Amino acid sequence: MAMKQVACSAIKAVANSGSSSVLTRQLHVSPGSKKIVGVFYKANEYFTKNPNFVGCVEGALGLRQWLESQGHQYIVTDDKDGPDCELDKHIPDLHVLISTPFHPAYVTAERIKKAKNLQLLLTAGIGSDHVDLKAAAEAGLTVAEVTGSNVVSVAEDELMRILILVRNFLPGHHQVISGDWNVAGIAYRAYDLEGKTVGTIGAGRIGKLLLQRLKPFNCNLLYHDRLKMDPELEKQTGAKFEEDLDAMLPKCDIIVVNMPLTEKTRGMFDKHRIAKLKKGVLIVNNARGAIMDTQAVADACSSGHIAGYSGDVWFPQPAPKDHPWRYMPNQAMTPHISGTTIDAQLRYAAGVKDMLERYFKGEEFPVQHYIVKEGELAPQYR
Repeated sequence: MAMKQVACSAIKAVANSGSSSVLTRQLHVSPGSKKIVGVFYKANEYFTKNPNFVGCVEGALGLRQWLESQGHQYIVTDDKDGPDCELDKHIPDLHVLISTPFHPAYVTAERIKKAKNLQLLLTAGIGSDHVDLKAAAEAGLTVAEVTGSNVVSVAEDELMRILILVRNFLPGHHQVISGDWNVAGIAYRAYDLEGKTVGTIGAGRIGKLLLQRLKPFNCNLLYHDRLKMDPELEKQTGAKFEEDLDAMLPKCDIIVVNMPLTEKTRGMFDKHRIAKLKKGVLIVNNARGAIMDTQAVADACSSGHIAGYSGDVWFPQPAPKDHPWRYMPNQAMTPHISGTTIDAQLRYAAGVKDMLERYFKGEEFPVQHYIVKEGELAPQYR
């Protein structure tokens, strides 16, 4: 019943989408069929297990019948990497490319140069750093994402990961699977969350939701962001603003990364910054893997300086089998899953459909969805 209500809400959101002023010159759509390519992860046998599983190749965001009934061509694939991949076959003549952060199509400057008909890059979800945004802006392309579509999903997942690390959950789970029973092997480094200092780097939509969810645990909450939160929300959460990131980090028992990947944040957590963190710190990163220096994190987990690291973001994605985070100790890593719950899929599928409808009509998108518009990047990517 809950799933049906979510589906109905998503459908209503598309049906009620209004029109606004004419879009930029680059998106002034000429009549005729458009070639739209979607790049999503493959569901295989899992597709038939849930009728609302739309965020995969087989589900195709639920757009196929609608697009083809209007005369558009819709190609969907998971094959996105390498010189002979399926995506590259369609780059020269596609008009719209849809991708997701969970199985990103890396839209490089080279691909943009080859895409002579490309007008619109849509992210089904949040986070468009898989696109070379500078190259997209210079080419006059529009880049947009479904802002807010999976913020609840990611914030809930972050809270789960914090508890998994603090309570040293995974070793106990592994004991059960292997037939062992050793309470001491778990309890010697299991703690309560209450009273711990938790700092979020970034207090945007996801960071704010996380702080609200942490409030009942009676933690000491800190946040660093380029903008201060509304005073009322600060009062509600009890979170304290820290202007100086490097002053905040050593205070934290738990650090949560909630900022976008930009040229400024790429590799931000290198061995030098990690060395300044409290020994035994726990880190949750559902933002982007490339914010971390991969080997520096693995080394710090091995030495015990980082007592636990959890997240669902890697670089590149999918992560290669020899990625060091797969094998480092005290990790609770998963594939990129936090923002692709069934509820989130329905929301970002509805958001993509809404933007495609507006694109076909030459209408503006909701302003918060734009990442690149008229050669300008959204503030968070500048």
